[in-house]
Amino acid sequence: MKKNTKDGEKMLLTDISSAIAREMGVKLFQVEATIKLLDDSNTVPFIARYRKEATGELDEEQIRTVQERLSYLRNLVKRQEEILSTIEEQGKLTPELAAAITACTKLQDLEDLYLPYRPKKRTRAQIAKEKGLQPLADIIMAQQLQTGSPAEAATPFINPEKEIATPEEALAGAADIIAETISERADIRALLRRHLWSSAEISTEFAVDESQAKEVLNYKEYHEPVNRMPSHRILAVNRGETKNLLKVHLTTAHDDNIDRIAREFITGSSIFSELIRAAIADGYKRLLFPALEREVRNQLTENAEKQAIRVFGLNLRQLLLQQPLAGHTVMGLDPGYRTGCKMAVVGPTGTVLETSTLYLTMSETQKQKAADTVLTAIQKHGITLVAIGNGTASYETEEFTAQLINAHNLPVHYVITNEAGASVYSASKLAKDELPDLDVSIRGAVSIARRVQDPLAELVKIDPKSIGVGQYQHDVNQKELTGTLTSVVESAVNHVGVELNTASPALLQYVAGINAAVAKNIVAFRDANGSFKNRKQLLKVPRLGPAAYTQCAGFLRLQASDNPLDNTPVHPESYALAQNLLEKLGYTVDSLSSKDQLKSIQQQAQQADVTKLAAEAGAGEPTVRDILAALVKPGRDPREDLPAPLTRKNVVKLSDIKPGTIVRGTVHNVIDFGVFVDIGIKINGLIHRSELASKPFRHPLDIVSVGDILDVLVISVDEERGRIGLSLKQVPKQ
Repeated sequence: MKKNTKDGEKMLLTDISSAIAREMGVKLFQVEATIKLLDDSNTVPFIARYRKEATGELDEEQIRTVQERLSYLRNLVKRQEEILSTIEEQGKLTPELAAAITACTKLQDLEDLYLPYRPKKRTRAQIAKEKGLQPLADIIMAQQLQTGSPAEAATPFINPEKEIATPEEALAGAADIIAETISERADIRALLRRHLWSSAEISTEFAVDESQAKEVLNYKEYHEPVNRMPSHRILAVNRGETKNLLKVHLTTAHDDNIDRIAREFITGSSIFSELIRAAIADGYKRLLFPALEREVRNQLTENAEKQAIRVFGLNLRQLLLQQPLAGHTVMGLDPGYRTGCKMAVVGPTGTVLETSTLYLTMSETQKQKAADTVLTAIQKHGITLVAIGNGTASYETEEFTAQLINAHNLPVHYVITNEAGASVYSASKLAKDELPDLDVSIRGAVSIARRVQDPLAELVKIDPKSIGVGQYQHDVNQKELTGTLTSVVESAVNHVGVELNTASPALLQYVAGINAAVAKNIVAFRDANGSFKNRKQLLKVPRLGPAAYTQCAGFLRLQASDNPLDNTPVHPESYALAQNLLEKLGYTVDSLSSKDQLKSIQQQAQQADVTKLAAEAGAGEPTVRDILAALVKPGRDPREDLPAPLTRKNVVKLSDIKPGTIVRGTVHNVIDFGVFVDIGIKINGLIHRSELASKPFRHPLDIVSVGDILDVLVISVDEERGRIGLSLKQVPKQ
């Protein structure tokens, strides 16, 4: 491998690009262009949206895959160089070993090759080598002696000065060398690793008395093949082990494994056959199997965590992209028993208009007083929607709201809102800065109301891990989880776009090219100078230079700009092209401000020959296509295409739910074993994966997503345990 030369680096980059292109099934130029753009500090959302010609229209997920694999392979190359250098310094680097190391494409294979040369504590084998017993180990492994005894062969190695008093001690030392040498062989580790992955099982037993193990009762004397164990069970077993409730083992046929290794080394009928087998057995039990057991368990956990993080990310994205119920004056209700139900009325732009505390579960007098307060607020502020948190006392609050709506025939609907994270937000510094005059308990009601008006703008203020749409999120690698969820939020924010004149710092910091400090500077500039008039003004914001402007400008919208293109996803670098395209269609930029002309532009754009327009303008077809789509609907919110949240007027009780009933609900969470659906009562129903679809599928996310509105069939109700079983596949097709 060439090192420290420009030619070597160039060759290396090509090798990495080729490897990634093969893995992903895309063209080499796409990967090379993406790597160059990433190395030039371009963000993933920017590359996906505004550099489609360069990348051959790779989507955001593909670009992130390139980014991840690039990091992995560059680390691999760095590790290869470190290992080559270390072994070379030891004077043990052969051309064959160097070739094997440079041919590795996986870190695991690389570390297997390095294992015999890795500096380590003094082992039994190293002590035996220091006593001069390596030649005896070589004689034994050569297996050429057919007569005599092992003791006779070991006699010349007796050396009292080196604490070898008998032939047996010499043989024991040589066996230690053989045990370690075989257990560190890369090919043997690979052989046994494959076998364990194909045939071993995870088994568990209680580590405590059964009365203390209620949390893990499902795992009493449990066993399952490692190659079929789903991620949620791996994480559940790990949690039981971490809590000292379970003992977990990797079970396999140890004698068969020892025989499998022995067949690779024992040849003919040498006098050393039994000794070699005993050394192999010792190395297997003492060194090889414990290491591979840890490795398999770690790999199972890593795979399970990746799956859990992936599912969490997909659920979070769907939650963030739920359609906003814009234009409503919303009453947010944060239910509670002893401390009362907190009420906050929020105007269409998120302004807090009124707050109060209602006591709905105490005396009839207090309940009537609460009804009067709510009724007055509805009439005074023109409230059209009530958002009720789904926590403690949610059912009683819903019942109160439904009765009030029906008793007074109010033109109001209510929606049950997932309040996960509201209390976290309420106590945060951000909430104190935004709502300094409100009590911490009231801030939760404000958050509940605002997350109905614009889920994305409100939920970005909360740590994604607190939003409650994952599984085992506290058991997985927190650094990887945080990184993935941050990318998901960033992707969602840039997909939707952000109104520059109303966005909070919490929202702005997720826009491509903008960090937390620059987000605060944008808001400070806006406060000091008034609303932004156009995107170009961003260049006056401290620490927002040309590079950051290039990354962020296309994702920031200005509804009241003096340039209508500022309210579209068209990037400023393409304004001239957009003007050119409008002129070819017979319009000007100002035409975008006219509703009548917009309809005509829409018709013309849909009928336009994109290939011809791109050729005439000297531009790429993807960019022309995107510009035409943006010109058709300035200010369009892509969330408009998604189903609106399900609103209600009447309360549903658990006792009303009977098997055989078809109910409508909203998907609340999607996990490996099924889907939780909010059907308008205190507890969510579960559609087990076996009841999702008649056709085969890999994961419930292939069938439904968070926020989907479904008609489902009730198949079981367990009031005592508070469980409702639902079916999607049994609902009659209309």
